[in-house]
Amino acid sequence: MREVFQQELREIQDGLVELAELVQTAITNATAAFAGSDVALAEAVIESDENVDRLAATLDEKVTDVLARQQPVASDLRLMVSSLRMSASLERMADLAQHIAQLARYRYPEQVLPENFEKIFRKMSKIDAQMAQKIVALLRQQDRSTIVQIRDLDDDLDELHSKVFERVLSDSINPAKPEHIVDVVLASRYHERFGDHAVAIAKQMDYFLSGQPVSA
Repeated sequence: MREVFQQELREIQDGLVELAELVQTAITNATAAFAGSDVALAEAVIESDENVDRLAATLDEKVTDVLARQQPVASDLRLMVSSLRMSASLERMADLAQHIAQLARYRYPEQVLPENFEKIFRKMSKIDAQMAQKIVALLRQQDRSTIVQIRDLDDDLDELHSKVFERVLSDSINPAKPEHIVDVVLASRYHERFGDHAVAIAKQMDYFLSGQPVSA
């Protein structure tokens, strides 16, 4: 029975990695569609969200089933609890990637961003992609040093998010069209929230590895 239980734990961990890999692909494609007004790529991201939802639901059902049958304790119980929370964050990250892709689709064939915002959003997109890659690595390797790296990247992302709002409110630099203001603010918020969920996953992994309560 113990061998079966260990196999189930490995399957749950593998499921989290698979889910994180889907999120990594989604945010990479979404930001590329956003930057290049690629409506076909945007549609692919939007359609792929169903796969993420399906996998997350299957994973949650498996965790719930194992909790009911095996009644795990100590680190095994922490893994179960953390898996449910990380699955929810990963699903939300995929939703945010979908929102970014939807902005590209809504404005097609026009560019979503005015030219004076392109550089800052390239930086935000790069950070989100790095965070997604590090989440995959963290779930696969469980290296606590990756947790620190994710938090550092989130600090950089928060700083860029603040700069976007400063630029929007500036009298000297404003988007050419009113709808650009909405697009810029929404896109920046989606990027920033993507980073927040990555940090939430890092905190849950820290809880699993250390046994210490998750800090705010």
